[in-house]
Amino acid sequence: MRVAILGATGAVGTELLTLLEERNFPLSELKLLSSERSQGKTLTFKGENLTVEAVTEESFKNIDIVLASAGGSTSKAFAKAIVEAGAVMIDNSSAFRMDPKVPLIVPEINPEAIKDHQGIIANPNCTTIIMGVGIYPLHLIQPIKRIIVSTYQSASGAGARAMEEVKIQAQAILNGETPKAEILPYPLAFNLFPHNSPMTEFNYCEEEMKMINETRKIFNAPDIQISPTCVRVPVLRAHSEAVNLEFSSPFAVEKAREILTNAPGVKLVEDWAKNYFPMPIDATGKDEVLVGRIRQDLSNPNALELWLCGDQIRKGAALNAIQIAELL
Repeated sequence: MRVAILGATGAVGTELLTLLEERNFPLSELKLLSSERSQGKTLTFKGENLTVEAVTEESFKNIDIVLASAGGSTSKAFAKAIVEAGAVMIDNSSAFRMDPKVPLIVPEINPEAIKDHQGIIANPNCTTIIMGVGIYPLHLIQPIKRIIVSTYQSASGAGARAMEEVKIQAQAILNGETPKAEILPYPLAFNLFPHNSPMTEFNYCEEEMKMINETRKIFNAPDIQISPTCVRVPVLRAHSEAVNLEFSSPFAVEKAREILTNAPGVKLVEDWAKNYFPMPIDATGKDEVLVGRIRQDLSNPNALELWLCGDQIRKGAALNAIQIAELL
């Protein structure tokens, strides 16, 4: 395959580069593309220094797959040129996720939907991917009626600059100084706040609406009821989620534990004696979604509670895109 990474110098772009090498993706050519601001930078791939090029509409000639992670506006601007060049765009932005003509793919959940692509395949939102991988195996056995989820989202979801800002803020606070916020709207170090994406007419922010709409599309379950609360927390990378799942009848905890132990992309992490369950520090750099603390909801006999963590940059973005490319 001849592959291009659009947005190669960003947090997800550099992770895509790492994963292409780690997974020995079969490629004969690799082109790194970015805005003019990053033109001329070099990145290393398999011991070779590759120069980043400024993207133009001519950049996609003789390319088979474009791994796009440069934001929605960039994806929209170049989608037509990519498809007309005969390439397939695997897009990590929100630009095309809810387009009925564009498959929204999590390979562990709906790989068969990939065959309907028309040149664009969408990578879901990170929180949606991480939750979906952790709960879909249960949904397959007994359809989920309702999901109540609270997310604990790391700075990496806002990019490499946000991660760096949290480090600077933490140092400022430790030095007795007032932390400054430039990338995120408020200081995140030693703090947390509801997700800062724009508010919708329903008083759910856009991040929360993504979890609702994307999960319904990926699960092919338009009637599933979902209520998310998304929160940004002072963690550098890896998101966590507290999930309550309601079924139409009881779901045995031991059965759920057995199913998730053998589920693709999932690793069960539970040590009840030590009160040890998934943590962002353990999920960082890992391919799997870590799931644990599976328990009966004491307030509802038909509901289960569970806790999960996943690397937002990896499975929540770059790895999922690479897995889609491997499916292609």
